[in-house]
Amino acid sequence: MKLALVISGASGVELGVKFLKYLPKNIEPHVVVSDNALKVQLHELGRVTFHSDENIAAGPASGSFGIDATAVIPCSMNTLAKIACGISDTLATRTAAVALKENRPLLLAPREMPLSPIALENMLKLSRLGVLIAPPIAGYYAEHDSLEAMERFWIGKWYDLLGIEHDLYRRWSGS
Repeated sequence: MKLALVISGASGVELGVKFLKYLPKNIEPHVVVSDNALKVQLHELGRVTFHSDENIAAGPASGSFGIDATAVIPCSMNTLAKIACGISDTLATRTAAVALKENRPLLLAPREMPLSPIALENMLKLSRLGVLIAPPIAGYYAEHDSLEAMERFWIGKWYDLLGIEHDLYRRWSGS
């Protein structure tokens, strides 16, 4: 599976990094990020193909490149608004536009709060187009005992939505 990961926004970038850290070895990640310091940090993870956000000719900008799924973690409200309006002026937004036009899974993890009416309208519009809107919200039944455990839960939920197998959190067992 080829997976495009777009890391947009400044706050919550660690969620994108950890999303990559836990990816199974059979996933081929392509990362779009513009901050050079983050690129160095991500490079230490190995097996990651980096694409400059300014390189609109990079592989993820084309449907024929064959990205199977795209995740934007975290997703800034600016990036979300551009995606909702069909603006693809960077590789990050073009990668999302390709996922939409190719009818492939697109997951957005907006992390800001509170949510403005404009952000909610953009999310509703995208959801109606089949985009997976999945903000990092705690599932308290998983009984998190640390921030890291809560982050594993979020990442596991995102993997579930993208069809990626994992064992990052305790699933609901019922009674």
